[in-house]
Amino acid sequence: MKSILVLGMGRFGSSVATTLYSLGNEVLVIDRNADIINELSDSVTHAIVGDICDENVLKSVGARNFDIVIIAASEDIGMSMMTAMTLKELGAGYIIAKAQNELHGKVLTKIGVDKVIRPEHDMGVKMAQAMERGDFIDFIELSPDYSIAELEVPSNWQGKTISELAIRAKYGINILAVKTGNEINAEPHADFVFAEGNVMIVMGSNKKLAKLR
Repeated sequence: MKSILVLGMGRFGSSVATTLYSLGNEVLVIDRNADIINELSDSVTHAIVGDICDENVLKSVGARNFDIVIIAASEDIGMSMMTAMTLKELGAGYIIAKAQNELHGKVLTKIGVDKVIRPEHDMGVKMAQAMERGDFIDFIELSPDYSIAELEVPSNWQGKTISELAIRAKYGINILAVKTGNEINAEPHADFVFAEGNVMIVMGSNKKLAKLR
């Protein structure tokens, strides 16, 4: 469990905060809008009405003591940068900030933000990559080098077992599960026989997955 401070409760900030809380983390949120704070009060650990770039507010909640601080507000670039500078001065450990554009992101990095994210841009890149991959139904990047992919079982694999195909030895990937309609066979055994309509969920290096495709 981590302690996380989320600043700014727009759609992005609210989604991040409530998801992190549902995953078992201690989450404190701050926003100037009292109505939003009231709505979120039961979905996070603590919800406070306040100005996210006010040094006294950040001091009062002990911003420097959180494992992660997320600046989720990016519409007001000046406020975003001021909040980042204040957090650095207070000694906040690890800061993640949402950027409105590339220039905003560069400035945040120079201020000392540890990780800058641009959700809309990042989503667009992932969508383009998914379209380029073509054969993959879905694709989740675990790291720059490894991913989990979902793809239909090739027709020439149908009627053959996992061991017969020597998938791990030949392709260097791990089969995590096989889906047939709404049914999921988690960790299928070596004698599992592939059939038409099967969908595999596999994990491996991006290079290996590209070769599998």
